[in-house]
Amino acid sequence: MASTRRLTTIFAADVAGYSRLMWADEEGTHERLKAHRQQLIDPKIEEHHGRIVKTTGDGLLAEFASVVDAVRCAFEVQRAMVDRNSETLEDERITFRVGINLGDVIAEEDDIYGDGVNVAARLEALAEPGGICISRMVRDQVRDKLDFSFDDMGEQQVKNIARPVRAYRIPVAEKATAKVALPLPDKPSLAVLPFLNMSGDPEQEYFADGVVEEITTAISRLPWLFVIARNSSFTYKGRAVDVRQVARELGVRYVLEGSIRKAGNRVRISGQLIDTATGAHIWADRFDGELDDIFDLQDQVASRVVCAIEPKLRLSEIARATRKPTESLDAYDLYLRALGQHYKFTPESMHEAIGLLARALAIEPSYAPAAALTGVCRVTQRIQGWHPLSDRECAEAVRLARVAIAAGKDDADALSLAGVTIGYLAGDHATAARAVDRALALNPNSVCAWLTHGWMECWQNRPGPAIQAVERAMRQCPLGPDTHSCKALLAMAHLAAGRYEEAMGWIDEAVHESPGAVSSTRLKAVLCGLLGRVEEGKEWLGRLLQLMADATIDRFNAQTSTFLAPEIRAVMAEGLRKIGLPEK
Repeated sequence: MASTRRLTTIFAADVAGYSRLMWADEEGTHERLKAHRQQLIDPKIEEHHGRIVKTTGDGLLAEFASVVDAVRCAFEVQRAMVDRNSETLEDERITFRVGINLGDVIAEEDDIYGDGVNVAARLEALAEPGGICISRMVRDQVRDKLDFSFDDMGEQQVKNIARPVRAYRIPVAEKATAKVALPLPDKPSLAVLPFLNMSGDPEQEYFADGVVEEITTAISRLPWLFVIARNSSFTYKGRAVDVRQVARELGVRYVLEGSIRKAGNRVRISGQLIDTATGAHIWADRFDGELDDIFDLQDQVASRVVCAIEPKLRLSEIARATRKPTESLDAYDLYLRALGQHYKFTPESMHEAIGLLARALAIEPSYAPAAALTGVCRVTQRIQGWHPLSDRECAEAVRLARVAIAAGKDDADALSLAGVTIGYLAGDHATAARAVDRALALNPNSVCAWLTHGWMECWQNRPGPAIQAVERAMRQCPLGPDTHSCKALLAMAHLAAGRYEEAMGWIDEAVHESPGAVSSTRLKAVLCGLLGRVEEGKEWLGRLLQLMADATIDRFNAQTSTFLAPEIRAVMAEGLRKIGLPEK
């Protein structure tokens, strides 16, 4: 039969995390997928006048004469899958991603080809598990015919398609609330688990944690490697876990685990790299050295792990830049202790962290991590109302941030934290942006850099880029305490875009995870006012006043004047007025 051309609606679907499901239970996954096809998907496609063109192990390609029929079919399938999965164990659930495009295709008797099909496949890859992603042409055809909402995902540069593709997400109501195992990224992926402290001294726990953080940073700065952030990996600290569980929950192929023994001036670092798909130990080694050589030891671990994952990669091609080492381990110890205090997020711990950092900087005045962290501690004190910063303290924090930028040109996290301080306390967005741009160039895997970039975009009323940045940060760090900041940032960005209901959904999650955060509590109160939920807003205003008794509209305006765009500040102030926060 000769090939012909025609305009058609292409429907592409696949199973999210199919390789993981097959690895965990090959026969069970096959039977469940077959049942979903026979009982739901194939009948729905036929009901909506579609035709299945071909199937693969984990997906299918179908075409519809009607765009409306194709979108309605996809929506009904995804809604039905929520119910079908409700009685299935979380690790066994099958969820589909669907992409729909309207385009010209080359048709033969048993197949269809062309750019129209390729775009549908790329849209499918952009869809979230259980979700639907459509092209602009599809959206334009159905927007006035179906009572669905469409979230604009912007222009997407997709593989093997020369022009950008405008994509839209169709929210599917009543989504399953349980987590779906994360799919593996396109490039090698790794999680560095907390190392076991073998020193027999609980006081050395901070040292073991600090060394692991440095190793994670060194490895994550390789742009071709996907590395899970320290905060997510450390949720497994003190737990006996199966590496296969880690792989499912973090979406990684490889796990690095090990131990550290510190005795006197010597340290031994042991590590082993595990392929979670097979459980095989790919590599194991140990490193002995003087504490003065600790940074060299970290470099060796990072390099050997990289070589184990990609053995054909020449060592000269490995971008191994690590944080500039301090000349004194004492300053390093003090910085690690301060970092631990900062994570505790209490008035007392923040005060203690600043004291420890001052001691570290007295030893090494240009130590970039300590200088940058000092500024962030001061920012936290101001946001939380824990300490009324004097002009001198603000100026000193900004000065130290500039020191961190000058001294830490190869330290992505120090550059990012310094950017937060300069943007927040000094309102110098240009300098802050340059620092964060350099951080991302140094380490494309830096959660800190992506999150800082997102905040700065949001502060300057650019919600689209802010959301893109925070979504990157959340994928890099799916677990851990940073998720509160990510969700609060998403809430602020949606508020800036005028999407108050979406903002409310994210801020609800943020205040649940961190109920003592002043900025999140205030944003919740603001959104209640903007949405007309005045009585609920008054309750949240009461919580805000418990955290910050002297809160007023004037103080809010004064506190945010250095960093927040006037139009966002005005909207937030209006929300606070509606729930009764006094002007002065």
